[in-house]
Parts: sequence; C-alpha cells; structure tokens
Amino acid sequence: MRLIPRIAKRLGRLALVLLCVALVSFGLMMLSPIDPVDAYLGPQVAQVSPEQRALIAERWGFDAPPAVQFGHWLRQFASGDLGWSHVYNQPVSDVIGQRFQRSIVLLTGAWLVSALLGFALGVMAGAKEDSPLDNIISTYAYLTASTPAFWLAMLAVLLFSVTLGWAPTCCAGPAGVLDQDVTLATRLHHLVLPVATLALLGIANITLHTRTRMLALMRSDVAIHAFAQGASRFDVAWRHGLRHASLPAVTLAFASLGELFGGSILIEQVFAYPGLGQATVAAGLRSDIPLLLGIALFTALFVSIGNLVADTLYGVIDPRLTTGGS
Repeated sequence: MRLIPRIAKRLGRLALVLLCVALVSFGLMMLSPIDPVDAYLGPQVAQVSPEQRALIAERWGFDAPPAVQFGHWLRQFASGDLGWSHVYNQPVSDVIGQRFQRSIVLLTGAWLVSALLGFALGVMAGAKEDSPLDNIISTYAYLTASTPAFWLAMLAVLLFSVTLGWAPTCCAGPAGVLDQDVTLATRLHHLVLPVATLALLGIANITLHTRTRMLALMRSDVAIHAFAQGASRFDVAWRHGLRHASLPAVTLAFASLGELFGGSILIEQVFAYPGLGQATVAAGLRSDIPLLLGIALFTALFVSIGNLVADTLYGVIDPRLTTGGS
C-alpha cells in the first residue's frame, strides 16, 4: 500500500532535481562570455557578413531572450525531444546515445575497480591499524585524493605511453582504422590506461571511508569481546567488519558516480577519448545549449538511478533497515 506513494514521491523529487539542473545549466550558459554565433561559425567567423550572422542567430534561436529560449527548450523536452546539436549536426539524443556507449565502458570499468579495490584496501588498513601496511595505504589514499585528475592523466600519458610505450597515447582505437574494424583486444588496450587513471581517483575516498569504519569497529565493544575470547584482528574483520563497512562503502560507491563522470570529462580530454565527457567540453566551448542541457539532465538521471540502486541494496546488506522502515 505504501509502495505507490513512495514511488510517486521519488518521481516528484527526481522531476524537481532535473528542473533545477536544467535551470542552473542554462543560466551558466547564458552567463558565458562565449558568443554562440562566433562559436558556431568557428574559423569562418571573419568571412560572414552581419546579415548572415543575423540569419544564423535567427535560425538557431540565438537572438531570442533567455526566457524564450528556455521556454522553447522546455516545451521540446516535455514532448520527448531534447533538441538539435549544432556542434555535431545531429539530434541531441543521438549524440548522447553514441557517446555514452563509449563512456559507459570507461565509467563502469573505473567504478568497479575503484569500488572493489578501495573497499579491500580500506578493510586491510583498518584491520591493521598503525602497521606498515596501514601507513602505506593511508599515505597512498591521501596523496591520490589531493591529486588533480588532469595532472594524474597527463603524468600517466607521459610515463606509460610516451616513455615506456606500454599504452596508446589517445583515442578509442588506432588512428585511420574504421570503428567496425577495431578488435576487442585493441579496444581494451586503448581503455586500460584511462580506466586505471580514472579508478585511482575513486579508490582513495572509498579506502579512507572504509578504513574509518573499520577502525570504529575495532575499538567497539563487539571487537573487545571477541579479542577477549582469543579472536585475531583478521577474524573480527572477516566476521563483523565486512558487513559493518560494506553499507557506507556501497553508499559512497554509488554517490561517487557523479564525481567519476566529472573526472571522466578531464580524462577523456587528456586521452582524446571520444566519449560523453569530450562532448560536454565541446558543447560548453561552442555554446551548444541543447546538447549541454541534455547531457546535464542525463548525468543527473544517471546519478539518481545509482542512488536508487544503493537504497535498494541497503536491505540486502542489512535487513534491519528494511524491517525498521516497514
């Protein structure tokens, strides 16, 4: 009986979030110093007369007041149309679909590595407090958490691609090769370094958070009682620590989807990876408002779905939460 109101409440919140995201994104685009006509024309801007500029502005609606532009886009969105991208000369939905097919592989690989490895490192560090292993893991996590994504990506390219030659320097496949001719092994070879670089950014936060939860457990009455009965720190971590630390780790892992997407924008730029992040930069630099709004809404929806999945998994990890909420 309570399921329908709960779903309706979630959908209402999601609609409000999407509207706020659209308003903020549109407002930021309106405040941008980039002239949309100049961005649309690119290098040909000097060859266009004022009359042609006026026709282009009228064609794409650049000459309309901001409220009129947003109202027109909102009506299109309500009818299921995200608009037309003047950067890629395609419907926005097609651009997002094509680009996300590449980005989802990058994001999924980085998310899985960061979640699993970050949780494992956090458990080990918390179970061995003040040990050399704990110090090494904590130092790594603090350094990585404070490292800018673009700097880490450029360092990875210089070291592993330019100096050692272990990985390609860019792109989702070899230059000059058609997409359908690229083999799976080649795609994976081009993905390894971007995935590893993006994963390093997500590992640190999950590691530090999981370590804190493990330290709290090791100092609790449950652990003290277990130690008094002869249990080792490993036994306590295995029997009690995994469930104790997994719930916040799941929360943080799904909450980090938005952070990973933000990091992927910089990673894709450095590695020239043709994904959704690179399309976001192109939309911003060339004032492609429909494409930028579409990507912003898609990202917000993507993160919201991740949070919904996390909420669903809570009851599986700790059934007491489901019982308490019923």
